[in-house]
Amino acid sequence: MASSTRSRRNVAQRTTTFDSAPSTSANSVIASPADSPTQSPSSTSLSSLGSNDEELLKNQRGRLIDGYGNEFKVPDYTIKDIRDAIPAHCFERSAATGLYYVARDIVSLGVTFYLFNRFVTPEHVPSFPARVVLWGLYTFVQGLFGTGLWVLAHECGHQSFSPSKTLNDTVGWFAHSALLVPYFSWKISHGKHHKATGNMERDMVFVPRTRAEQASRVGAALHEMHELVEDTPIAVLAHLIYQQLGGWPAYLITNVTGHNNHSKQPEGKGVGKKNGFLSGVNHFNPSSPLYEKKDEHLILLSDLGLAIVGSVLYYIGSNFGWTNLFVWYGLPYLWVNHWLVAITFLQHTDPSLPHYDANTWTFTRGAAATIDREFGFIGRQLLHGIIETHVLHHYVSTIPFYHADEATEAIKGVMGQHYRSDVEGGSLGFVRALWRSAKWCQWVEPSADAKGEGKGVLFFRNRNGLGTPPTKMAPASQKKGMTIGGDE
Repeated sequence: MASSTRSRRNVAQRTTTFDSAPSTSANSVIASPADSPTQSPSSTSLSSLGSNDEELLKNQRGRLIDGYGNEFKVPDYTIKDIRDAIPAHCFERSAATGLYYVARDIVSLGVTFYLFNRFVTPEHVPSFPARVVLWGLYTFVQGLFGTGLWVLAHECGHQSFSPSKTLNDTVGWFAHSALLVPYFSWKISHGKHHKATGNMERDMVFVPRTRAEQASRVGAALHEMHELVEDTPIAVLAHLIYQQLGGWPAYLITNVTGHNNHSKQPEGKGVGKKNGFLSGVNHFNPSSPLYEKKDEHLILLSDLGLAIVGSVLYYIGSNFGWTNLFVWYGLPYLWVNHWLVAITFLQHTDPSLPHYDANTWTFTRGAAATIDREFGFIGRQLLHGIIETHVLHHYVSTIPFYHADEATEAIKGVMGQHYRSDVEGGSLGFVRALWRSAKWCQWVEPSADAKGEGKGVLFFRNRNGLGTPPTKMAPASQKKGMTIGGDE
């Protein structure tokens, strides 16, 4: 896929995205981009304004600088511009095509299991170290095939798998349950993520810390953030290991990285509840504030799927050995978790990406706060392009993955400088980006020269001396003194 790349030192320009219909679900109210309020900037293109008006808007925002030091422009197109640019056939969904890919992934999982259990044995491979290496390869390969199946279930949740909602939800429930994912529970919360991507108060995944939250975490004052000693490589590595292995279960159980404004839940189910263990904010409890009352039976149906798969796994472990179960299923499951967290983290975390406060956010702006990356053959063939076409996915999530490359090319002309991609290094570049983003993206804050609406556009900063430095702030006592002196 042709896309703009970023030079590590000459930080290449990034891009942004537009409004697309978020995941469609009859079980969760999802606004259409056409429903955007007319006064919203997302429904008005700056190109339709006079030059004086455009300059006035720019001055009202001040100078916005992303984490790489590039000047940031707020997207100036509409969701209609995006949808009109996409060829009509890209919206077409085929049940036969979707089922083919599901069958392909299941057969791949089954054949791999058979071949390793048939041939990677003491009789065929006498060397124990060699068998350990081969079985390690097995867990890696099965993890990729399992992630591919996970992605197809994700397509079902967005109704991009086929025109039939019944078929979509049936396939999605079976596929996600087999991977210990609560299908409807996650589908609903993920749909809300699509409706509020980049919104600091309502987004459902990888909501970054603010400067104040980061200062509280490290025990520092706000004005000291630019002076803090950098993180050690060991600390960054430890954080990444926890994130990659435990991040997915922690998200399902505690809503970690999701928003924590549950008191605003319209039905009152979130009063007094905060993210965390035993708080009731999770993907398994029908009373969780993540869901509305009309969805509660679907949460129970999701739990039933997990209970059935859990029972099957218990039977396998009891009859074939727990060590075998750990190698056959447990380790591949951890690989699936790793890829899911890595993919999601890197889709929404990059020094070039903005986040918005509640007053500045619009759907068009938020959907553009995503980035396409490249994972070579693995990404395009085994993981069904979920890494390479995520910007499009946030604008029109009902487009099936096998049309996503063509649709992505079509919208680049509309997005222009707002389209973001990082394809440098291919598959290895994708993996390296995990480390880079962990080092560069520690919290978000407004640009130093932001004004008016621009103060609601937040960018990643870090204490590692990388990219744009944090804004220097005077201690509160000095500010007070300066105010008094000014008044006098």
